[in-house]
Amino acid sequence: MTKDIRQISIFLENRVGRLAQITRLLGDAGIDILAISVADTADFGILRLLVDDVEKAVEVLRENGTVCTVNPVSVIPVDGVPGGLAKVLGIILDNALNIEYMYAVSQKPVSHPLMVFRFTNPEAARLAFSQAGVETLTSDQFLA
Repeated sequence: MTKDIRQISIFLENRVGRLAQITRLLGDAGIDILAISVADTADFGILRLLVDDVEKAVEVLRENGTVCTVNPVSVIPVDGVPGGLAKVLGIILDNALNIEYMYAVSQKPVSHPLMVFRFTNPEAARLAFSQAGVETLTSDQFLA
């Protein structure tokens, strides 16, 4: 049975120190941030996090008045060569998968760059990559 990788999304007010406050809360609770993405506008931002303990992070955030949601994402190793990302995106195109957003992860030690994708249909994406012979990481693999 595969364990989905779950991402925390936080709606942030675009004000000085808010991102530092969130990361401090998590750090003080001993939660390791493994990947981070911030998309913003003039008034607000969406902070997306992959952490080593989702349940604990959500508990800490909510106890401190932070609204957050948890969603499954796909983490896919990309060949670290020219055209590596194009190969992955070609699978997405060939299977008519819709990407809501994506961002890169630097994992230690880096053997392959990792891309995080949020698909409108995660099961179809998992099947498409499996049929193409491309690994989609489980949470155990990602956290190892």
